[in-house]
Amino acid sequence: MAEIGTDIEKAAALLAQGELVAIPTETVYGLAGNALNIDAVAKIFAVKNRPAFDPLIVHVPALQATKKFVQEIPKKAERLAQLFWPGPLTIVLPKKDEIIPALVTAGLPSVGFRCPDHALTRTLLNKLAFPLAAPSANPFGYVSPTSPQHVNDQLGDKISYILDGGVCTIGIESTIIGFVAENPIIYRLGGLSLERIEAVIGNVEVMTHSSSNPVSPGQLKSHYAPGKKLILGNLIDLLQKYPAHSSGILSFEKDYNSPYQRILSPGGSAEEAAKNLFHYLRDFEAMPVDIILAELLPEVGLGRAINDRLKRASAVDI
Repeated sequence: MAEIGTDIEKAAALLAQGELVAIPTETVYGLAGNALNIDAVAKIFAVKNRPAFDPLIVHVPALQATKKFVQEIPKKAERLAQLFWPGPLTIVLPKKDEIIPALVTAGLPSVGFRCPDHALTRTLLNKLAFPLAAPSANPFGYVSPTSPQHVNDQLGDKISYILDGGVCTIGIESTIIGFVAENPIIYRLGGLSLERIEAVIGNVEVMTHSSSNPVSPGQLKSHYAPGKKLILGNLIDLLQKYPAHSSGILSFEKDYNSPYQRILSPGGSAEEAAKNLFHYLRDFEAMPVDIILAELLPEVGLGRAINDRLKRASAVDI
């Protein structure tokens, strides 16, 4: 298994040697490698078993660090970065040249950048002479990790070091936004709500449809899936159809008096539900249940992003 620790110097040295390190962020743990080293990037795809058509997010310490890699930064994008970086927002910008390898961007003319809001990782990024490509530190398509142990359970035999930043405070991936003719488009719902973005730059199109040729990470129809079949619907109706003794229950705030139940937020907080989502989906792995029954949250705030993950985990039409 991988070593878990807080040695930033060791993490930096491994990354400079072209090795991979799992890093903490406020959203989920990332599987990081030198974004400018094509061999390191290829290792990320190999370790995750990730298809090469699915682009990676590049992590930087600040907005200034993106400027050498991009043609331009739209005014609305710069405003968002000023307000929400560091934070759970990825901004897709047009590439300047091939400094960032085409493998990182899946051959696309744009690249997604993010400045993570985690003290350890920001310190690490400021020590490095290169940005980090870092998708979630889990096998492709599976539930994203929100603790060092989650990473070790899934990838501990394939990487040497996990930088321990504790449990992720947000718990779902970043929101991804891009610009077409300066018109903003959200490609993935995530840890920064649509309402907060629109309060700054006005109306935003949401285009998170699944695709075999995604323009950003997290757009595939089947994704974020646990190891057991997840069925979405009205829980009362589902419990009439499926046997309670062999069904796990994932509810938003209601207690169904089941030994195989996880309540995302007894107080009805979408923020608490987001933090618990991936951890609770993993809990069902150890339970003697055949299926997971789950319900959607109200379609507001972070509820939108949680619903997106649940729909992709169940591979229903979205």
